[in-house]
Amino acid sequence: MKFEHLELSELREKLDKKEITSVQLTEYFLARIEKLNPELNAFVTICRDEALSQARVADDYINSPGENPPLCGIPFSAKDLFCTVGVRTTASSKILDQYIPPYDSTVIVKLKEQKAVLVGKTNLDQFAHGSSTETSYYGPTKNPWDTSRIPGGSSGGSAASVAAGMVPFALGTETGGSIRQPSSLCGVSGWKPTYGRVSRFGVIAMASSLDSPGAHGKSVKDLVSLANIMSGVDLKDSTTGDRISDFRLQIADLKGVRVGVPKQYFVDGMQEEVRERVIEATKELERLGAELVEVDLPHTKYGSLVYAIVAPAEIASNLSRYDGIRYGYVTSEAKNLLEVYEKSRSEGFGDEAKRRIMTGTYVLSAGYYDAYYKRAQKVRRFIINEFAEVFKKVDVLVAPSSPNVAVTLGKAADDPLFGYIADQLNIPSSLAGLPALSVPCGFARPQDGVTPSVDGLPVGLQIIGPQWGEQKIFDVGLAYQSATDWHKKHPTEISNS
Repeated sequence: MKFEHLELSELREKLDKKEITSVQLTEYFLARIEKLNPELNAFVTICRDEALSQARVADDYINSPGENPPLCGIPFSAKDLFCTVGVRTTASSKILDQYIPPYDSTVIVKLKEQKAVLVGKTNLDQFAHGSSTETSYYGPTKNPWDTSRIPGGSSGGSAASVAAGMVPFALGTETGGSIRQPSSLCGVSGWKPTYGRVSRFGVIAMASSLDSPGAHGKSVKDLVSLANIMSGVDLKDSTTGDRISDFRLQIADLKGVRVGVPKQYFVDGMQEEVRERVIEATKELERLGAELVEVDLPHTKYGSLVYAIVAPAEIASNLSRYDGIRYGYVTSEAKNLLEVYEKSRSEGFGDEAKRRIMTGTYVLSAGYYDAYYKRAQKVRRFIINEFAEVFKKVDVLVAPSSPNVAVTLGKAADDPLFGYIADQLNIPSSLAGLPALSVPCGFARPQDGVTPSVDGLPVGLQIIGPQWGEQKIFDVGLAYQSATDWHKKHPTEISNS
């Protein structure tokens, strides 16, 4: 029996009916990881012993009287930013290569309460600085659809682990597209929550006013189940909001739903076949009863510029704690305390982290704070207000999740247009703290002159909602996936022979 592409509800049924035990299911996915990871490099750490121990606990619970939690006995992976007690947590950086946290992040605690089974920690761009998973200290992750191509990032390892059937679901984080873009490129469903919907406690920080823990799954149905478990107020994170998080699995037509199509999100430079697939998806929403409304978001063009100031500023502040003294990598070459600081950071941080630290320190420095950081925050408020006005007219917005399909390894760093257009699609809504989905909506052929190993690569439809509007995006995503089967397409099995 194959389990790699079953949805959570299907796995729950098999476990509850005792068709398989959690230990057997965990061993099944561990075997797939052992087979596929040497090629994909999706995992930084595989915690076999811990996983099997958790699976035995889950089986004891399943065999006891009473109802089982939705995730009881089901394996998952976590982006290597989520602190896990007793399990190495690296942020894919040399400076944290051997760091073992003494505590769990709040999201991990919630999944452990469910008796879910953590099988490993997934690769990412170092400290989440990137959109291709190529800046990792442990090497790039490869896209399961075509291993010559990127999976996207920074949550590329998590998205790839779900796409390849190495786990049923994975935890990711997003600061400016890091769940939506890799979900699109890997052909899985991804949820970026409203900022404050899910606790950031125990998640290694990138930019604290933007970071949003979320998830990758097989379907929107899976993401709704995960959202109900992951969401909620956390006294350890003062930015979490006191909002009800009881989301419905409501699959119906979209009659009366107004879907906004922002013209700024269909820009020149976007791959034409990607544009076509997304337009086809909007027509499907219209067929399901939605009303399509063209909307205007003129401040979108400033989103990437604001992000280029705000994110490095917060990164510089957050990375200042890695000093070679308290924890993490410590140089062996220092002659005095100053050299401990200098050499530990110089040797431990990668180039991208150093660039962002320098930029962030500059824009926060005396004489430049008002000119750059303060002004950027004012423009951010314009963007937030603009979205608020648009959502008075429409229920959700739809757009491409990525301007193109997965590019070849090494290409993203050399193509500034790739990053610029992608930023326009994802960053404005992140700056506004909005919830969003990426759902598969078809395939397109790459136009980079490199012959792919498959006929087409996945394209993602982005669905954006107002603040705290998860139910709206879930309703649209569920309706779309009830009428299409793109989310049921999977990459051909990879051979390591």
